[in-house]
Amino acid sequence: MFLWFIKLHEGAELMINRPEYLKKLFSFKDKQLIKIVTGVRRCGKSTLLTLYQEELRKLGVSQGQIQSINLEDVDNEPRLDYRILHEHIKTRLIPNKQNYVFLDEIQNVNGFEKTVRSLFDKGNVDLYLTGSNSKLQSGEWATSLAGRYVETHMFPLSFKEYTEAYSHPRPTIDDLYSRYLQYSSFPYAVSMIENNGDFTNLQRTKAQIHDYLSGIYSSIVLKDVVENKKIKEVGRLEKLIKFMADNIGSETSIKKISDTMTSDGVKILPLTVESYIDAFLNSYVLYRADRYDVKGKKILKTLNKYYLVDMGLRRFLTGDKSADRGHILENVVYLELLRRGCKVYVGKLKTTEVDFVAEGMNGVEYYQVAETVLGEETLARELAPLDSIRDHNPKFLLTRDYGSASHNGIQQKNVLEWLIC
Repeated sequence: MFLWFIKLHEGAELMINRPEYLKKLFSFKDKQLIKIVTGVRRCGKSTLLTLYQEELRKLGVSQGQIQSINLEDVDNEPRLDYRILHEHIKTRLIPNKQNYVFLDEIQNVNGFEKTVRSLFDKGNVDLYLTGSNSKLQSGEWATSLAGRYVETHMFPLSFKEYTEAYSHPRPTIDDLYSRYLQYSSFPYAVSMIENNGDFTNLQRTKAQIHDYLSGIYSSIVLKDVVENKKIKEVGRLEKLIKFMADNIGSETSIKKISDTMTSDGVKILPLTVESYIDAFLNSYVLYRADRYDVKGKKILKTLNKYYLVDMGLRRFLTGDKSADRGHILENVVYLELLRRGCKVYVGKLKTTEVDFVAEGMNGVEYYQVAETVLGEETLARELAPLDSIRDHNPKFLLTRDYGSASHNGIQQKNVLEWLIC
């Protein structure tokens, strides 16, 4: 069993079982494919590579066969030139043996694609890359290497992983869900809670997590977005990400965002909105769910929905807005469906919508998400979109209500139990 290690300030180790990422990487070990690990900053990509290297050593791979370079480490700054990086790696390769090369945050290297292509062509290099933006999958090199790389996309902790991270005595599942939303699903945030004795000093823990999320936010906004897009008016950019965080799960368009923000006193043109949102999507802090015409079986180009990568980060950006519990739950379910390998759309029906159309290994599934459906009118309203879909694909109604039920073939489940199954 693969275990996830988080180093704590006081020297202890918190182990979180996250086997799926390591298993996926190992399934492609020694295959002539470049392995790319993508995901938002601080979700655990570097730790994943470290653990993978530990497993290689256990299998008998010598240290000399492993090269690992963190390209955000100041000590490696000279190697941000692709020529120097290539020469550094090439001279250390062991002939007639398989070499394992790990390049962390490779997008920081100007011309990195030349280094990657050259190493890939050598034949005895098993190559692993990580990146915090989608630059790794764009450009001419990605086109030329189509079919020669495989992506493992990482997220912060799922709710199941989050619950497994807690030592005993564990809080109730409802308390854990509340903490999951408030104190973040980023792995190190969990270590802060455990390191402080499971909230023995609540104010200190809150302050530490706030500072930690502030650092993540600054890294994404200032390093990944401002720097890459060469943005001068950072204030508008920050107002936009706060607007998007405040409107998760709301049907919207680029023009509507521009008009709403302008009417609120922040003048921003549609082209600017589009450029900034693309930057947030590329940094994996924001995800877009396109609308899908269920009857016509086609993706629609207007009125998308957007979701944030972490609800603790949303709380950091917008404050405590408990009235948004429905959209927050919807956001959590959306990310979970992505984690489970689905392509996820908002389902457009003739006169209404179904929250999610999920295309995965098991085919198409439909999901409606609601905080509660205890009232008869509420239940009827939430079931109606699913009832109107006439195909025989599985349909689910996920709620915070306890228990399960079946409504004319629609499976109603407790969403927290669904999240940890």
